Parts: sequence; structure tokens; C-alpha cells
Amino acid sequence: MRKQIVILDTETLGKDLDLSPLEKFGDVTKYTNTLPDETAERIKDAHIVISNKVVLNKETMAQAPHLELVCIAATGMNNIDLEAAKTLGIVVKNVAGYSTASVVQHTFAMLFYLLEHLPYYHDVVADGRWTVSGLFTDVSHPFYELNGKKWGIIGLGNIGKEVARVATAFGAHIAYHSSSGENTDAPYLHQPLEILLETSDIISIHAPLTEKTYGLINETNLPLLKEKAILLNLGRGGIINETDLAYELDRREIYAGLDVLEKEPIDLENPLMHIEHKERLLITPHIAWASIEARKKLLEGIAQNISTFLENT
Repeated sequence: MRKQIVILDTETLGKDLDLSPLEKFGDVTKYTNTLPDETAERIKDAHIVISNKVVLNKETMAQAPHLELVCIAATGMNNIDLEAAKTLGIVVKNVAGYSTASVVQHTFAMLFYLLEHLPYYHDVVADGRWTVSGLFTDVSHPFYELNGKKWGIIGLGNIGKEVARVATAFGAHIAYHSSSGENTDAPYLHQPLEILLETSDIISIHAPLTEKTYGLINETNLPLLKEKAILLNLGRGGIINETDLAYELDRREIYAGLDVLEKEPIDLENPLMHIEHKERLLITPHIAWASIEARKKLLEGIAQNISTFLENT
């Protein structure tokens, strides 16, 4: 009997990703996206379900009597009721490490966009202001070199370590804060959060969202940031209080680059959408993980998880 495989949200993987390698494992049914009230019906006959962001709770999985394996098309497993899956005898597998290079690259893309005031310099050429200035250059928006600056990292896991390595190659000095409080033996300066925030020129967040990290950056410690400091969040939305950040961005000259938000997609009423100093903020739509190479590695990881499961059953 061929396995019935259901992919619940192919749109999150990209239309350019070839999903045909999964067909060797069984009959594949693909859905562009799946609403909460559609999930149970779509997986009721499935043996294997692949989901990126679609939530699978106890009630939904209980209505799928043939379900044996849930493959999460991501690293985070918070969309699955893991206890319920265990009780129901359903194996859950994620894919780790596929996006490290992509997230690190996007971290530096966001940094240099803000550090070198690239929106201004693009616009000054595109709208003709440079042409009519009569000058060969424009130094009206000075920028600094990364060399010699202090880069503080919150969350020194695999991604944080790779950011540290690349930043060091640019000549930056690295310090870090362990968001869990357990990782304090890395070969960099470990600092309390408050010291890290008030002494760093660049701060990047690469931590998971936990009870300890929710709202970690807020109105009590945002004022500690140095003037012209750059704050980057490529960890999880919710680690930075977005209302507090919006206020601080308009209060003084600091900069922020966010690839993750507490609610995605962003709500049009989010205070960050209405700040006066828009040049101080860059938001990208949760794309740091999604290079072509990373998504191919993700698919390979899913296929390997299915293959290993089938070999062992």
C-alpha cells in the first residue's frame, strides 16, 4: 500500500522549489495553504503530513487515524502539539541547520543597509539630487566602518556563532549574552544583557522565543542603547516589544532591522508601520531563512526524515 503524503502549505516553500523528489515515497497531495478549519479534512487519510506553519493540535491529529509521521518544514516545532502526537503514536521530525548560511548572510545585508544609509544614497541618485549638486560625492549621511566596532550577540547558537565568525573577519569585536543563561563558555566575552546593550555598536538577536526571551528587549532597556546603535532581530518575533521599539526609534537616533515580528504578516496598525523616522527601520518579511540553497537543503532534510522513518518501520 502506497503512503498518502499531504503537504499543507507549499506556498511557504516557494513556487520555484521542485517537490517531485517526495513522490518516490508515496502519493503526494499538495495544498498551497491551509486554513485552520480545513486541516482535519485534508489530513484525515494521510500517513505522512508535511507542514511549515499550519497548526496540528490534538483534536486535528486524532481525526487522522492513519497518520504516522509529521514532518515539519522548519526547525521550530511550536506549531505541533508534541505531547498529543506522542500519545497518539505519531512521530514528529523537524529539520535543523539548513538555513544557517542564509540567515547569517541576511544579517549582514540588513546591517549594511542601515549602517551605510543605503536608502538615502539610492534615492539621492535616482531622483537626480546628486546630478544637480555639482559635487562628485555626497557625504551628507556619514557612515562608520564595521572594523573596530563592538558587536553584541544575543543567543550564541549555531547561527550566532557563525555571525560572530564573519563579524570578526570584518574586524569587529564580539561579546555575547546567553539568553538561556547556560551557554557561558564560548570563546568570546560573555556579558549581562544591560552591559551588552549599553556598550555595543551593533546588537543582533539569534535566540529562540521562550518564557525568558519574550519581551526581553523593551522600554526598560532600549534607552541603554548607544546613540546610532543598530539593533537586529533575526531570532523570533516577540523578543523585542514592538511598541517600545517604535517609540525609541522616533525618540532618538538608533536603527533597527527586523526579519521577524510577533504577528506575521505585520498588522497595519503595528506602531512600527507609523514611525516618523522610517529611515531608521528596515523590516523584511521573514525571509532570512529562505535562500534558494536553504530551501533545497530543507527539502532534502524532509526527504531524509521520511526515508529514515520508512526504513525503521
